[in-house]
Amino acid sequence: MESYRLTIHELARRLARRELSAVEATQAVLARIESIGAGINAYITVDAEGALAAAAAADQRLAAGGAPPLCGVPIAVKDLLCTKGLRTTCGSRILENFVPPYDATVVEKLRAAGAVIVGKSTMDEFAMGSANENCPLAVPRNPWNRDYICGGSSGGSAAAVAADLCAASLGTDTGGSIRQPASHCGVVGVKPTYGRISRYGLLAFASSLDQVGPLTKDVRDAALLLNVLSGHDRRDSTSVDQPVPDFTATLDHGVRGLKVGLPREYFGFGLDPEVKAAVDNAVRLLTGAGAEVREISLPHTEYGVAAYYLIAPAEASSNLARYDGVRFGHRDPAARELGEMYCRSRSQGFGPEVKRRIIIGTYALSSGYYEAYYRKASQVRALIIEDYRRAFAQCDLIVSPVTPTPAWPLGAKSDDPLSMYLSDILTIPTNLAGLPGISLPCGFSGRGLPIGLQLQAGHFQEELLLRAAAQLESELALSERRPPLA
Repeated sequence: MESYRLTIHELARRLARRELSAVEATQAVLARIESIGAGINAYITVDAEGALAAAAAADQRLAAGGAPPLCGVPIAVKDLLCTKGLRTTCGSRILENFVPPYDATVVEKLRAAGAVIVGKSTMDEFAMGSANENCPLAVPRNPWNRDYICGGSSGGSAAAVAADLCAASLGTDTGGSIRQPASHCGVVGVKPTYGRISRYGLLAFASSLDQVGPLTKDVRDAALLLNVLSGHDRRDSTSVDQPVPDFTATLDHGVRGLKVGLPREYFGFGLDPEVKAAVDNAVRLLTGAGAEVREISLPHTEYGVAAYYLIAPAEASSNLARYDGVRFGHRDPAARELGEMYCRSRSQGFGPEVKRRIIIGTYALSSGYYEAYYRKASQVRALIIEDYRRAFAQCDLIVSPVTPTPAWPLGAKSDDPLSMYLSDILTIPTNLAGLPGISLPCGFSGRGLPIGLQLQAGHFQEELLLRAAAQLESELALSERRPPLA
């Protein structure tokens, strides 16, 4: 098997045995990117020189013995995580030439673990999108069918893993932006509990919702990456000082005796029959493996999208105010005075979707409208959190589809933002409640497009999620299936 197809744990084993060098593994990935990368557009920036230098250093560590867990493993990083000396664009013209002077905490942890950072993956501009079509620098394509979307906003991260353009990648999830592209691209994606992984060095979209997480080829790799990324960070005020278990330790414990909830609101109108059939099959497998399945209710699910699209834009309006053309980022050189410079720089630098959300958020926070919009959305968020509290009093896990439909053709929803927003209806509540969730492949549509299954658990219950996901992955036997790429 070509080395670029290997999982993290397979690659680490071969590297440790010196059957393969880190330089050879990195060269194979770079050659793969050179060969098919232009057809997928998974990267905004490829750092071949830096990757090979890191791989050479990894080989030295491997030769010395006692190498760290990701030593020599090629990994992609979503282009809103700061990388020292390597440009970080956030998928936007306004930061097209921005080079950070420091690493995000998760990037520091990757480097400390010996990972080889291949490049920065494509994303919706400022992580605002569900199809990864809102990026003026590059629009990625689904490796399973290049005429279809790969999901957003971490679309490049998911596509890179699915197309074997890296061993694994980092994404971020604000309303489903790891799980949704993982579902559409047929890979594993984990949104951890809010506060489990540091957000320091993440260019924020919505600070109370954003969370960094892994996208991988199988569940074990997701657990390995969570081991490296998790932990308290004093530089991040939202980071929680919570013990970090070995997430690989319980992967083989099965699901016997676990109570699994099926929220009736997630299986209603608008759910594609092929998606429902694939999820129903996975539920039968859970039952056969000894889990107890019961119906539950999350009654405020239908209000999640409306609440999210007030809370997230409001926070974005505040976070994106810093991009004014003064300290860094794009500045219009023709502006003659300060107000004109602000207006022209931001108008030129931000794309249509980002402008739309800034306007919505600013309006929701404005005098006379705060109580009617933002405050009510926050109250709905509290109701959704209470829904989950009651649900987890009845069950250990919640299982559902990730998205109502498989991936759709590129451009099919570009002129209908509301339809695009509704595609995240099944992932948004997890973020509003700060819960962990995972997407893993559970089947394929008649067009050969992947379908994902979502598992949710209580706060800091990632071990439980990964344990159930590993059981399903073993039963479904889909992790070896790869897109039909030359």
